Amino acid sequence: MMARKKRKRGAPPGPCRSHGPRPATAPAPPPSPEPTRPAWTGMGLRPAPSSAAAAAAEVEQRRRPGLCLPPLELLLLLLLSLELLHAGDCQQPAQCRIQKCTTDFVSLTSHLNSAIDGFDSEFCKALRAYAGCTQRTSKACRGNLVYHSAVLGISDLMSQRNCSKDGPTSSTNPEVTHDPCNYHSHAGAREHRRGDQNPPNYLFCGLFGDPHLRTFKDHFQTCKVEGAWPLIDNNYLSVQVTNVPVVPGSSATATNKITIIFKAHHECTDQKVYQAVTDDLPAAFVDGTTSGGDGDAKSLRIVERESGHYVEMHALYIGTTVFVRQVGRYLTLAIRMPEDLAMSYEESQDLQLCMNGCPVSERIDDGQGQVSAILGHSLPRTSLVQAWPGYTLETANTQCHEKMPVKDIYFQSCVFDLLTTGDANFTAAAHSALEDVEALHPRKERWHIFPSSGNGTPRGGSELSVSLGLTCLILIVFL
Repeated sequence: MMARKKRKRGAPPGPCRSHGPRPATAPAPPPSPEPTRPAWTGMGLRPAPSSAAAAAAEVEQRRRPGLCLPPLELLLLLLLSLELLHAGDCQQPAQCRIQKCTTDFVSLTSHLNSAIDGFDSEFCKALRAYAGCTQRTSKACRGNLVYHSAVLGISDLMSQRNCSKDGPTSSTNPEVTHDPCNYHSHAGAREHRRGDQNPPNYLFCGLFGDPHLRTFKDHFQTCKVEGAWPLIDNNYLSVQVTNVPVVPGSSATATNKITIIFKAHHECTDQKVYQAVTDDLPAAFVDGTTSGGDGDAKSLRIVERESGHYVEMHALYIGTTVFVRQVGRYLTLAIRMPEDLAMSYEESQDLQLCMNGCPVSERIDDGQGQVSAILGHSLPRTSLVQAWPGYTLETANTQCHEKMPVKDIYFQSCVFDLLTTGDANFTAAAHSALEDVEALHPRKERWHIFPSSGNGTPRGGSELSVSLGLTCLILIVFL
């Protein structure tokens, strides 16, 4: 009896207890003869356990359900469980399907890009599908740490994205149910079929000011291009701008007319034409409609942000967004389009300023994106740097710096426009163009372009080179 009590007291300690019935174990071995009393081993020392006691301890250990984690590890597991999808608790039931729910959610959202239109709607659909999946498996996952962490994570994400609990959900089989009039949906399904988790690549093009062009390749040019010129001409979209001289005797021009043609696309939309001219920036297509496509979710729509000054066009079926503004007397344009669609054109359509830039004969700057030598230095007032009554290089720098603290190519374009036109509205045009870049350009690290030489170092640096460069630039513009 004494030996049996000692064996019970010597079992491994710990707060963890098995939940539910214990698994069946092999019958205990027959009791061995009562061991002889061990010899005294010294004050405070217990006798070494007998072989029978060790065997009993091993049997007791086998009856325990598994290793239980101390509180610190449990807390860490709770925080990281959404990432460690393969992990579970001590008694993860075989029928708990939380890992399947999480895998489906990752599959539904891996192709989404937060910079594109419709992201919040698609993300909320996926979250609701995730929440529904966790509810269906809640009974089987009771006590599962991964499950409870997922439920908390879903609730937090729905609050952050302002998702309603009721509404449409994403299908876990996008190959079957993708929307043919939603580019992001069918592009994601296509990538899913290929096993490619990379989202589609988007390109940006912008035109503003005198005029300054940012191409799909992020090349920056200042051009003359007087008259009508195609910015984009592919199988899905055509954009044409018309530029007129800004001041008499100058080769500098600015845009006073924009025509955009959204080409007919299967069952998604009929052909729609949008046209804006100075002092007439409509919030509708030329046929009077404001959208294209059937159903509540229009595949093409116009949104007026500021009456007579700013409209947006969202072509969901081709994943394309267009911003058109009027600043002062002239128009600006910014566009984001998927690369695969922008590259869909024939050889005869290669004259596209957004794709290939301005012809060399039409460029005012040196072709590297620099507005020649205007680097923001404060120069003394001289006749050399005064290009138009009312502005010197110093005053133009000051005015542009108020709107654009970063002295990048947009700042320099602002200075250039003030010096060549004397029109203060070009400051607002450059600032708006930079805002459009930040809203539409998919890569934040490329928002700002800084003039550089071939080895990547800033051009210029001396007041003399700036003054001479500016003099040459003004001569080019006015000759």
